[in-house]
Amino acid sequence: MISTLEKEITFRYLKTRKKDGFLNIISIFSFIGISLGVAVLIIVMSVMNGFRTELVNKIVGFNSHVTVKPYENRISLDKLENTYLKKISKELIFSNSGEAIVIGKNYTKGIILRGYSSKDYPKLDVVKKGDFNEQSAQLSKNSISIGKELSYNLGLGIGDRLSILSPTGIQTIIGSLPKQETFIINSVFDSGLTDFDANVAFVNLDTLESFFAFEKGKRNLEIYLNDPSNIEEAKTSIQKLFENEFIYTWADMNSSLFSALKVERNVMFIILSLIIIVAAFNIISGLTILVKNKTRDIAILKSIGVLNKSITKIFFFVGVIIGTSATFFGIFLGVMFSLYVENLREFLSNTFNISLFPEEIYFLSTMPSEINPKSIFIISICSILITIIVSIFPAIKASRLDPVKGLKYE
Repeated sequence: MISTLEKEITFRYLKTRKKDGFLNIISIFSFIGISLGVAVLIIVMSVMNGFRTELVNKIVGFNSHVTVKPYENRISLDKLENTYLKKISKELIFSNSGEAIVIGKNYTKGIILRGYSSKDYPKLDVVKKGDFNEQSAQLSKNSISIGKELSYNLGLGIGDRLSILSPTGIQTIIGSLPKQETFIINSVFDSGLTDFDANVAFVNLDTLESFFAFEKGKRNLEIYLNDPSNIEEAKTSIQKLFENEFIYTWADMNSSLFSALKVERNVMFIILSLIIIVAAFNIISGLTILVKNKTRDIAILKSIGVLNKSITKIFFFVGVIIGTSATFFGIFLGVMFSLYVENLREFLSNTFNISLFPEEIYFLSTMPSEINPKSIFIISICSILITIIVSIFPAIKASRLDPVKGLKYE
């Protein structure tokens, strides 16, 4: 507990005075440094969390949550009636895929063709939730749905013809030649991820299997879960059901990406925490100078019977109040910037004509931000703890001051 006397003296020392000019500057810089450190940490953590969430949503919305790939024997249809599998999944879709080459007038590249039946294709999240320009929602025999980025690169739109080359050869009188077919573009999708839009296209399942000479019994089973975030538990249970098939999830396909994001977020937290630590050292400097300036006051307080414990409390609370108020102000700044970070990005991009968040590098067209109360709590606790630690030494030093020496030359 703090007494009324201790409280009065603490707030008196916090007030600015003209004769304490240099001390006030140090206190102001301590306040600003800690506030900026906390604010920057919150902004960076919010952007990193938002980026990860958006990326997961885009990836989960475009890919199957769990894919069951047969080795030799086809997937038994009886297993699809499993009670647990029905409980955790919302859609069970058979598909197939293969790599092919798109041939354009001035543009040729490899793409991944995904095949779905006409009845299963409309069930995909990218079709239900995605941004679609379409002539038809169905995948007929020779129709194809391509991404916005691929459409732009090829200079083709809905109704245009697109030639695709298969690695599967056909026998002719001059030998084996790659199979080539022409598809009509019936829709252009926008998944929100340029990597998918530029490299993946959808075709009819029967057409794809004929094009690549695949066996119909070797189709993959795509499982779309009710809760794709709980992927590890679901994968373990599905592996027990499909013991003789290869199982992989959306997390397995992007494990390196999310591991890199996690490492980057942790490293950024450590590096930016140094800003708070450096700013906190200003509190030591400020309190040390304050003790030096208040030597006479401390000696008088001791001479009238104020205990060393009370002197320690007074200077300790001066440091803690500066650090705590700076932390809360930093939280306010960080939250406000996090809420309007996309508006700020657009303003800077338009004003200086620069690209601060290139879509082709970061996959997303806007700068995401997700304010996580847990992260803010951890940041604020760390900041206040650092402030408490650096306030202890000057406070103890003040309490050990000899009142006789303090008044000797007065």
